[in-house]
Amino acid sequence: MKLHKGTVGYISAKKRQLAFIIGIVAVIAILLLAAGYFVFDTRLNILSVLAVIICIPICRTLVNLIMLIPHHTASERIEMELSSVTEDLTVLYDLVITSEKKAMQIDALVISPTTICGYTSSPQTDTEHASVHIKNMLAKNNIEKMTVKIFKDYTAFKSRAEGMENIVSVQHLTTHEREEEIAQIIQDISL
Repeated sequence: MKLHKGTVGYISAKKRQLAFIIGIVAVIAILLLAAGYFVFDTRLNILSVLAVIICIPICRTLVNLIMLIPHHTASERIEMELSSVTEDLTVLYDLVITSEKKAMQIDALVISPTTICGYTSSPQTDTEHASVHIKNMLAKNNIEKMTVKIFKDYTAFKSRAEGMENIVSVQHLTTHEREEEIAQIIQDISL
């Protein structure tokens, strides 16, 4: 089963997928090198060149894996607790938001039409930088007047999410087009 960005377990699944791809390509490259050496009795042959060429694009995959290694999957407890209090909101899990300077882990992100609040359990995540970066990316995509707050305290985050749910349920919104557009932008800026 393929997990998509924004679902619990995505980071772990993506790490396994990238490691598998890198392993398969490495085996193919080694087999090509060995076959070229045994067939042509020299390292300088077309199969060696092909093995090197195959390894070039896999370097990007290796970089993505290296970027994901320090990050972990969000707890399923968080998903269960949030799903009970955010029925009318869009929620994303297991995000690694990337900026020019940093990669920031966000365990959960709750999106309403005017507010985004997130929770990170990672002590390395700069919550202020993450908030500003998300707000800037939304502004570049013509989504203005958004409040973005990332919490390191789970209790404060959950309280804010419950408050957002209460506001949205009072407003009786029938469509979630804006939230889905915001969610797509956030998924685009994450690994």
